[in-house]
Amino acid sequence: MKWILILSIFLCMNDKIVVFDKENNSNNWYIVNDGVMGGVSTSKMNTDKTGKAIFSGEVSIENNGGFAMTRLPLDIRFDDKKSKLVIRLKGDGKEYQFRIKSERSQYFWYVQSFQTSTKIEKIELPLSEFYASFRGRKLNLDNFSGTQIKEIAILIGNKKSEAFKLEIEKIVLQ
Repeated sequence: MKWILILSIFLCMNDKIVVFDKENNSNNWYIVNDGVMGGVSTSKMNTDKTGKAIFSGEVSIENNGGFAMTRLPLDIRFDDKKSKLVIRLKGDGKEYQFRIKSERSQYFWYVQSFQTSTKIEKIELPLSEFYASFRGRKLNLDNFSGTQIKEIAILIGNKKSEAFKLEIEKIVLQ
């Protein structure tokens, strides 16, 4: 319990909240692919020897499928001074979606797409640009303006069959 208090104090002083870090990887990510609707896409979330989270697999559009997703439950509360998520990663040149939920029981996600290159890079995603979406359809709701995140996810679903690999080093809220 002491380490949680110390970590909280450190994070407040640092004005960043570490969502995921290869140095402190809890590895509680889990997979939800298009098999929930009859698809046959496959994916996995592994940790390499340096602690990076590696999200990889094969997206298939067979059987009306076409997506792979990894999810991480969280319990992050923050002040309204936090304005963006910053992800340090190495991609594969493909487009992905970053998703957040502000409540566990929320039926929709707040979504923002991002393009990767094949180099290590920092992707900045302004919180105010996450829009509400349910099953691929944009909802007529305000963009994200909350002060808590209960779950994040990364999804690939580019309407084509393709292999993918995303190496995630760090995700911070600042």
